[in-house]
Amino acid sequence: MCGVSTRSVDDLVAALGIDSGISKSEVSRICAGLDEVVTAFRTRRLDHIAFPYVYLDATYLHVRNAASQVVSMAVVVASGVRADGDREILGLDVGDSEDEVFWRAFLTGLKKRGLAGVQLVVSDQHAGLVAALKRSFQGAAHQRCRVHFARNLLAHVPKTHADMAAAVFRTVFAQPDAETVAATWDEVRDQLAGRFPKIGPLMDDAKTEVLAFTVFPRAHWSKIWSTNPLERVNKEIKRRARVVGIFPNDAAVIRLVGAVLADMHDEWQSADNRRYLSEGSMALLYPERDTGAIAAIDSGE
Repeated sequence: MCGVSTRSVDDLVAALGIDSGISKSEVSRICAGLDEVVTAFRTRRLDHIAFPYVYLDATYLHVRNAASQVVSMAVVVASGVRADGDREILGLDVGDSEDEVFWRAFLTGLKKRGLAGVQLVVSDQHAGLVAALKRSFQGAAHQRCRVHFARNLLAHVPKTHADMAAAVFRTVFAQPDAETVAATWDEVRDQLAGRFPKIGPLMDDAKTEVLAFTVFPRAHWSKIWSTNPLERVNKEIKRRARVVGIFPNDAAVIRLVGAVLADMHDEWQSADNRRYLSEGSMALLYPERDTGAIAAIDSGE
């Protein structure tokens, strides 16, 4: 974004909350400093602790490509819950959210930086992502975001019945234990499929992944059954990006979004910030040990 146009410089200043009226050379200096900070943040080691829960999500921004065409690009963010219950931003990249090669490179990069101990990956059902997870995160369960799945389900329901179908579907997640959740899923499936036949196969195919959360501690369910923990992250990215409108290239996206995420990461690490999940509840993930090593992710290709 630096050095491309007066509008780009002004947009950067506004998006980052920098006082207006500073020179372009000063903005360029700020850009260079941001690039250094963001690069260090994006490439830092992740082997200081295990991350049993990893969240992956994408939001979309308008970016000008090499042919000067404005295209919608996915900004992919990975965050994780550590073994002690704290959260961290793990990674950031820009690419095609349906491309398996892109996702494999992103996930492989996280593992090369030391990401380990992953037990559950929470994401939407991007085709490329699901394929990449099967090859790169073998041994980890996949939680399909229940919110995104509900939207897919309601797409097969007439609008006049959408509220009813949504209310019925939510009853699945109000149950006290895994067995009752699974049984309620089947009951809801039969009830809705009786009126909307396309829902039957949809729920049959999705059951295992949408209910993956049930094998984990009950205290964690509301935090791991969807990608909602990244909702605030994506909203902040959108808020800052709205000032820019169209980014001149991928590097400009990385610079701005990386700076936003680095600030958010620091906020999560602040001493006065409450743990996302209590350390006591996190211990339930490792009943066989007190302080022993946590199993690493199985090797992928």
